[in-house]
Amino acid sequence: MVWRRFGEGPSVLLVHGGHGSWLHWVRNIEALAAHHTVWVPDMPGYGESGDPPGAELSQLVEAIAAGYAQLPDPGDIDVVGFSFGGLTAAHLATVLPRVRRLALLGPGGHAGPRRQQRALLDWRAAPDAEALAAAMRHNVEAFMISNPEAIDALALLAYTDSCRHARFRSKHISRAGGLAEALDRFRGPTLLAWGENDVTADPDIALAKLTDGRPRREGVIVPEAGHWVMYESYASINAILLDWFEH
Repeated sequence: MVWRRFGEGPSVLLVHGGHGSWLHWVRNIEALAAHHTVWVPDMPGYGESGDPPGAELSQLVEAIAAGYAQLPDPGDIDVVGFSFGGLTAAHLATVLPRVRRLALLGPGGHAGPRRQQRALLDWRAAPDAEALAAAMRHNVEAFMISNPEAIDALALLAYTDSCRHARFRSKHISRAGGLAEALDRFRGPTLLAWGENDVTADPDIALAKLTDGRPRREGVIVPEAGHWVMYESYASINAILLDWFEH
């Protein structure tokens, strides 16, 4: 399992999403590392890491926990997860030692309605580089970033590289639910944030389901942002996370 470490200070673990890699956090690492030691892995089955022993979420969580156990002692740690990585992070928070706070951005597993209107293109079927680039841009616009003007070369590079190196299949896991149950087991302070225009959820419904009557959970909806909220609205998310870690 490949880990990257940035900065010095209280420890933060960033867990990327499905079809992702550590590059999902490319616009957040510098700001967070100015105040924290930031641990950013490629999850097993993604990026430069090897594959997990199986295709179940429990096996993925166990593999990440085993990799984490080999790190220099990070002490108390805050865990942040995005999309499928949000569901994964919620499960990790129940098994890793000394997890202090949890922050989930557009997490999967909420079991609520989705709002995706445009089908994704099969980029694997692209006959040439031009068609591949067009398919990737379509998919980013349809699924990841709400404002087409926010889709820049860095977003396309990070998304394309991550997709091409992803082997673990997560979609069916994200849509099967399980987030509420994992959060009930964690019981620690938890922040849940969605972009206002996230196509993977209805943020109002998801936040009501997961935060109502639970004083240790807070919810945020980031205006005019899509699913990849920490890229599209990186300044807002960086400020939200840094404030959350300071509690």
